Amino acid sequence: MERWTWRATSTQALRARIVLACAGPEVPPIVVVARELRVAADTVRKWWRRFFVERLDGLADEPRPGRPPNISIDQVEAVVVTTLEQLPKNATHWSRTSMAQHSGLSKSTVGPIWRQFQLKPHLADTFKLSTDPSFVEP
Repeated sequence: MERWTWRATSTQALRARIVLACAGPEVPPIVVVARELRVAADTVRKWWRRFFVERLDGLADEPRPGRPPNISIDQVEAVVVTTLEQLPKNATHWSRTSMAQHSGLSKSTVGPIWRQFQLKPHLADTFKLSTDPSFVEP
């Protein structure tokens, strides 16, 4: 559990810190732990109670409601890698339509993937120097 506390951004790290702060021969008041960890007392109460009942399994996230994703991580990775490392035939850059045809996904799926990874294949990554002789002073 102490290794979980090393994770700076993990939600499990905070949960582990809460449990470790509450554990010990003398259990400190919940409000003291909450103040030290800069969280609400209800947060401390929730995770301490879940750990007390379910042990380490209680610190894991519960399944979220809603429809499960229908696109796999491998498909997302394929779109990202293809966008970054390949060019489409007879084009200078990928469009949502050309990537959708290439990957077998819909255009409305490709767009959010590109936004999530901040990919903008229509923008050039390089620059051109001006050929104007007066651009750079001799």
